[in-house]
Amino acid sequence: MDAKIKFDSSAVKQLAEILNETGLSEIEYEDQGCRIRVVKSAPPVMMHATAPSFVQAAAPAAPAPSSDVSAPAKASPSGHVMRSPMVGTAYLSPEPGAAAFVKMGDHVSAGQTLLIIEAMKVMNPIKATHSGVVKDIMVSDASPVEFDEPLLVIE
Repeated sequence: MDAKIKFDSSAVKQLAEILNETGLSEIEYEDQGCRIRVVKSAPPVMMHATAPSFVQAAAPAAPAPSSDVSAPAKASPSGHVMRSPMVGTAYLSPEPGAAAFVKMGDHVSAGQTLLIIEAMKVMNPIKATHSGVVKDIMVSDASPVEFDEPLLVIE
């Protein structure tokens, strides 16, 4: 069966222009048994895991007055605050039921995996950039984290 397909490139260009003008992600047009579908894919997202940067903890802004006077104010952590380099889900162990990578009080070495952040089904190991003692873990296992959110403190 050697049927020739009549291809109208100007129709494709017009449909692409309609996509750009309207902000639609796809459009389909059919005329006399010929169907043209144009889909605009999202630009590829470049994600690369980099070693997290450590920043000296700054003094927090004055908190708003609280009606609960029995709760003690949490002191700002001393040491280096490790912040999330991406948005995702933080996991403190390599798999469910396994021991955590680190616990409070553990001595860690530079390059040691401290936790994992899952982003878009990719497991990104977060490694220590220097040696020290884990003073505080500020996230819980399987919790969502935002970019630049404090994860843990190494002193």
